[in-house]
Amino acid sequence: MTELVRPSRLGPGARVAVVAPSGPVVEERLQAGLDILRGWGLDPVVAPHVLDVHGELGYLAGSDADRAADLQQAWCDPSVDAVLCARGGYGAQRMVDLLDWEAMRAAGPKVFVGFSDVTTLHQAFATRLGLVTLYGPAAAGVDFTKNTVAQDHLKATLFAPQTVRTIASRGGTLAPGRARGVTLGGCLSLLATDLGTRHARPGARDGLLLIEDVGEQAYRVDRMLTHLLRAGWLDGVSGIALGSWAGCGPYGVLRAVLADRLGPLGVPVVEEFGFGHCEGALTMPFGVAAELDADAGTLTLDEPALR
Repeated sequence: MTELVRPSRLGPGARVAVVAPSGPVVEERLQAGLDILRGWGLDPVVAPHVLDVHGELGYLAGSDADRAADLQQAWCDPSVDAVLCARGGYGAQRMVDLLDWEAMRAAGPKVFVGFSDVTTLHQAFATRLGLVTLYGPAAAGVDFTKNTVAQDHLKATLFAPQTVRTIASRGGTLAPGRARGVTLGGCLSLLATDLGTRHARPGARDGLLLIEDVGEQAYRVDRMLTHLLRAGWLDGVSGIALGSWAGCGPYGVLRAVLADRLGPLGVPVVEEFGFGHCEGALTMPFGVAAELDADAGTLTLDEPALR
């Protein structure tokens, strides 16, 4: 697994487009997120269909074609420096195959931010564009608009990425050791569901896998990890950093599942890095070479996530 191309960091006045590739967006939260971005000196623009709701499938932010068009137009707009997802939910898998990846590659690298269901797009941006992306809070997400920790870490990553090269765990260690690799990952359920699709990574070999999820019972997490194990997707992984597991039942039970499924891999596994579906969610870059130190409980990037 090789390092990917790092986009340029943002500066005052940078234009950022907000898109909704998955679920419908609450206008009040969107406006709160836009106010925060403006407070950082950014110039946010909202894609045309961000506030749409699908006429029959109310869990989608408008039609697949419109959601794809919003993302592609924002990415290919030379005046846009970054594309931020308004929320996760569900729907990215339905629109990812509608994107013109040749046109998006020709547009050149820029910053892409999102989490949860957006895992599907993170994988596609890696495999089709060879680009570092940021697994960070949604611009219209309540965990972002009402939490200064999440805001501050994303802002630092966007404007001064050299200041957040080391990320410390908030918890313990499932398996000791130290490992090096290129970061990848996202929401576990999306990684499992993406398996075998044409935009997904073929595996985690030589990588540092960052995973988290929300609202999944322990047996479902077991099922998803077992799926990845049986498919060989985890073969050769260098180390694993775990994020949040909100709504996944008693952590003691889930921890036993994680230890049972991941421990036999014989690689460092560190808990509670505070990214994903949690208050104060940190922003994690995918596609950057890093070191995972289970004893110190740290993930240290070789270089800043953005140039």
